[in-house]
Amino acid sequence: MSDRAAAAAPGEDPRAWDADTAVTVLYASHWRRLVGLALLLVKDGASAEEVVQDAFVALHRRWGRLDDRASAVAYLRQSVVNGARDVLRHREVEDRRRPLPDPEPEGPEERAVRSAEHRTVLAALDALAPRQREVLVLRYHADFSEQEIAESLGISRGAVKTHAHRGLSALRAAVATTEERS
Repeated sequence: MSDRAAAAAPGEDPRAWDADTAVTVLYASHWRRLVGLALLLVKDGASAEEVVQDAFVALHRRWGRLDDRASAVAYLRQSVVNGARDVLRHREVEDRRRPLPDPEPEGPEERAVRSAEHRTVLAALDALAPRQREVLVLRYHADFSEQEIAESLGISRGAVKTHAHRGLSALRAAVATTEERS
């Protein structure tokens, strides 16, 4: 702590302080409360302390340009809130970009159930009209667009939509009927 900061009385006018003194005095008297505010917002102690530290660095950098130095605590508080928002936004971006965990390896029961479901769907697919089956296989297995399916089969996009809709309805009904019997 500088001699000037140590000599600064709490009631002294902050407009007379230099940046080092201001930050030192404000840090000593407001650090804990600002960290508490940041902690309530970001729910992480290390991030909360970093947000508050950044607010004090910004205050130090801007001290000479502050219009109202008496409102430095309000400036710090707003900086902490804005910094917390940045941390939360950054977390959201990280969460969206984080790859999904690898699925758990299947056990014998899961493989048996999946195999039975697969057989049910394939049997229902075989029971469809040939054009409906072709459209569904191209759409869901080959991942073709409606336009690509239309071009491949020599039909209109409207016909592709109709065959897909009717084929899916028939598949749902056939699978539901099979499940009811089980």
